[in-house]
Amino acid sequence: MSKPSLRLRRVPTQGWGSTPGIAPLLPLLLLLLPLQAGANCPCQDPALCQPIRKHPNFEVFVFDVGGKTWKSYDWSQITTVALFGKYDSELMCYAHAKGARVVLKGDVSLKDIIDPNFRASWIAQQVNLAKTQYMDGINIDIEQEVNYSTPEYDALTALVQETADAFHHEIEGSQVTFDVAWSPKCIDRRCYNYTGIADACDFLFVMSYDEQSQVWSECMAAANAPCNQTLTAYDDYIKMGINPKKLVMGLPWYGYDYTCLTLSEDSAGRFHQVWYDNPKSISLKATYTQTRGLRGIGMWNANCLDYSEDAIAKQQTEEMWKVLKPKL
Repeated sequence: MSKPSLRLRRVPTQGWGSTPGIAPLLPLLLLLLPLQAGANCPCQDPALCQPIRKHPNFEVFVFDVGGKTWKSYDWSQITTVALFGKYDSELMCYAHAKGARVVLKGDVSLKDIIDPNFRASWIAQQVNLAKTQYMDGINIDIEQEVNYSTPEYDALTALVQETADAFHHEIEGSQVTFDVAWSPKCIDRRCYNYTGIADACDFLFVMSYDEQSQVWSECMAAANAPCNQTLTAYDDYIKMGINPKKLVMGLPWYGYDYTCLTLSEDSAGRFHQVWYDNPKSISLKATYTQTRGLRGIGMWNANCLDYSEDAIAKQQTEEMWKVLKPKL
């Protein structure tokens, strides 16, 4: 096998043909931040600033990192959009018009959340931000190391529980989710209380990508999210006692482009080895979500596809969306 350089780069998939029991603590600060719903609603129809209350039977969870490509998404499928880019009120209004939730990104230092007072203050800020932006919840994305029997281990579970309690109390129908690694086996030293966190929030978004360790593995060309390994990890989550309805499968809508350093034959050009998911590999995983009764499916990230008017790109992009819900 050719050996890639360490200058590996993540590349978006342009379609498939081209190269993401703690007691509740409701902070008093929440009571000090009353907001009049609709008072500053940016939507033409003020009703669109009301929170989404309906819970779908099958979740299609989309990460958006900014820009306007969201206008080309397949909104007939989307149920939640997590804004990991700049807040876009136009997107919020449009998503609500389609019945889809729009949620915040939540990230915070684990060392800080050991302090219950800090947790209360941070949660109050997140709830207030969600209210002022007419959003429907929060996706907590903390990908930091945690060891068993440490203050951070219990504090993280407490943070998720308290965040869920606060959002559910303050925003009717709101949704609190938590991002976890592709496997529950302490990936990159993320030894979380997975069952406790799953119980505390609405569901886990499982990041079934970057399955080569970003800390320990040698940088060799290989699959980003190999199918058998991906699906076995969901079995591991379920064997822990986590209800499949608490798991959303995250797919990579990007690939990796490895530059080969050595080849068996001399060449004047540069050779690359590229790994990415396409509609065929995605359909196998999507079928699993339905046969195993998972909560849903999603991707990092929806912006990655080619939404131009190029005929081939358009066809490929439509296929990537279409296979999210296979007809069994």
